[in-house]
Amino acid sequence: MVKKNILSISVALIIMYLSLINAKKFDDISTFELADKLVHTAMYFGFMGLIMFENRKTLITGRKLFIAALIPLFYGILMEVLQGTLTETRTASVLDALFNSLGIILAVLLWQWVKPFSWENVR
Repeated sequence: MVKKNILSISVALIIMYLSLINAKKFDDISTFELADKLVHTAMYFGFMGLIMFENRKTLITGRKLFIAALIPLFYGILMEVLQGTLTETRTASVLDALFNSLGIILAVLLWQWVKPFSWENVR
């Protein structure tokens, strides 16, 4: 199980690191107004995308895909709670959790759109 999902586990650890390090490390990065929300969406889009890719042979029903999507959803909520409780330079944000969810939803929608065109489905 772990060996099969090594990429998504690695991404989860990277997200944890980026979520819990001192926020002052990002002060030197110049951004635009909603860059943080775009980063949240992109991180969880990638996280869900890797989960689906690594488990593409078992995620054959909508129910299994929905259950798989709960993993990054609850992980994102956990990261927000940990930011609010374990760090001094970060706060928990419902808006960040919503943008995490947006990334997950976009990844699932893209997966559902691309999956019928994959080589595995061509007979």
